[in-house]
Amino acid sequence: MKSGHSSRMPEESSPRKTPQNVPYQDLPHIVNADGQYLFCRYWKPAAKPRGLVFVAHGAGEHCCRYDDLAQMLTGINLFVFAHDHVGHGQSEGDRMVVSDFHVFVRDSLQHIDLMKKDHPGLPVFLLGHSMGGAITILVACERPNDFSGLVLISPLVVANPEVATPIKVFAAKVLNLVLPNLSLGAIDPSVVSRNKKEVESYATDPLVHHGGMKVSFVIQLMNAIAKIERSLPKLTLPILVLHGSPDKLCDIKGSYLLMDTAQSQDKTLKVYDEAYHALHKELPEVTTSVLKEILTWMSQKVSAAEKAPHS
Repeated sequence: MKSGHSSRMPEESSPRKTPQNVPYQDLPHIVNADGQYLFCRYWKPAAKPRGLVFVAHGAGEHCCRYDDLAQMLTGINLFVFAHDHVGHGQSEGDRMVVSDFHVFVRDSLQHIDLMKKDHPGLPVFLLGHSMGGAITILVACERPNDFSGLVLISPLVVANPEVATPIKVFAAKVLNLVLPNLSLGAIDPSVVSRNKKEVESYATDPLVHHGGMKVSFVIQLMNAIAKIERSLPKLTLPILVLHGSPDKLCDIKGSYLLMDTAQSQDKTLKVYDEAYHALHKELPEVTTSVLKEILTWMSQKVSAAEKAPHS
């Protein structure tokens, strides 16, 4: 029944809808531990999957922005999956608000576990950009033996020096007690990429949050950074990091720290000298190189996992 009055319980007659007003029953979704509905996206290869790849998007954006990357990975028969984090894209939750950064990590593990149950025995890879990099690092640290590799595009590992002077950190903590919803300003689209077309697409994307970051959200990002610094020595899996040296959103120092601190035997950092933050949405020559690096690296890791004796 779509119209008219019915005597059923109100929640039954009004299905849960995305912030864009689409019923979740019409969309792939999972329900997280807090009962929030998260929009999911799946890219299935034409042939039998050789591995699973979980993609974690960055702050303020959404998982459908990874379509090109995901399509490419299905070409080597990887099954790629993602969801919009709480408070992002087509998922429930106040926009860019999270009670605790660990919610992002917990929801990612829930989704990964569901996929592993459906596809037992396949190697699982993590791919994260920006804040999604912070999420996937913490996911890998929580389950050190579960993953076959981690790809990070401009990951959030250390605080941006412009934001993180001790006085500003102190001020943010005080503000968080008094005005947690105060906006600290929005992400400037022009620092996302040097590709004008990509900047335009980001700036006009209705699923990207164009409002400011709240103090409470910045505090959660800072909590995540503190946890990552303590957790990096736990990383032992193969890692590929791609970062642009002038990145204004996630300082490349974080990627150097990760390379120095992670215990992984197999770790690679590729630096793009002039590229901005979203390397997968950069000038064509950068994006082509980045996608090729990821594809080559993933191909090697999947082949290695297939040859490895199963424990």
